[in-house]
Amino acid sequence: MTGRDRTVLVGIGGWDGAAEAVRWAARLAEGRDLELELVHCLRTAAPAGPGPLFEDAPSDGGRFAPAEPGLAVSFGDGFPVRGEVYSDSAPDLLIDRSRDARMVVLGRTGTAGFTGLLARAAVAAIVSDAGCPVVVVRGRGDDGPVPLDGPVAVGVDTSPNSEGAIAAAFEEASSRQVPLVAVHAWADVVCDAIERTARPVPETRRQPVEERLLAQRLDGWQEKYPGVEVRRKLVRDRPRQVLLDESERAQLVVVGARGRGGFPGMLLGSTSQALIHHSSCPVLVVRPEARR
Repeated sequence: MTGRDRTVLVGIGGWDGAAEAVRWAARLAEGRDLELELVHCLRTAAPAGPGPLFEDAPSDGGRFAPAEPGLAVSFGDGFPVRGEVYSDSAPDLLIDRSRDARMVVLGRTGTAGFTGLLARAAVAAIVSDAGCPVVVVRGRGDDGPVPLDGPVAVGVDTSPNSEGAIAAAFEEASSRQVPLVAVHAWADVVCDAIERTARPVPETRRQPVEERLLAQRLDGWQEKYPGVEVRRKLVRDRPRQVLLDESERAQLVVVGARGRGGFPGMLLGSTSQALIHHSSCPVLVVRPEARR
């Protein structure tokens, strides 16, 4: 790890779950000897009136992080915490700052009204184009607790998108000393691009193929992380539904993304889209181009 990617950025303005996001990021940063920086943007995605400012942050890292009204989160003595308020829009600033960060952490998105719509678009834009992995901190239900135990789950497919997710998932499971659930979901039909038809594939023929594909994806990672217990799960279903189900038992779900910029969320895969808005635990999204 280089000096320039030792920072965990937490965006805490414009969407729900700021306190949970800060606490989650603080535990991760303190446990891995990283720096924590809280970033408050006065605009989520479009110009809005001035918002509440932070309390002043001690430059040498204090017990209390700068916070929005009602958010007082204490940390250990000497834990390095920085906080800044910006007039920039959250997606623009956090995407720019993510190029030199270890991770970006965001709170859960709201679902009601125009403000909730803006927050969802902002989060999708950040996840789509960030230069490092992004975590959206979600809990059990809209206002439920953020889980701190359970395995790490990772979605594995046959595309290069999942390689970064697999690497991140093994690292997270190893650091947390918990099992890793490798989920590979597959459909029971194949499409013929020439005839534009879909035909069912017998499960007895498809299952061995999918088992080999999953084994190939995990090949080498189990040797690199011998202390991680790996549980393989193959399911004939839609990946997003299987991973949403897994999120009810996991403490973290890791997925890849297809984001390459453009309109917010347009190139973010449907699986990662569903998870960042509906998962029952924090979601770590890793783009192929993002550093880790």
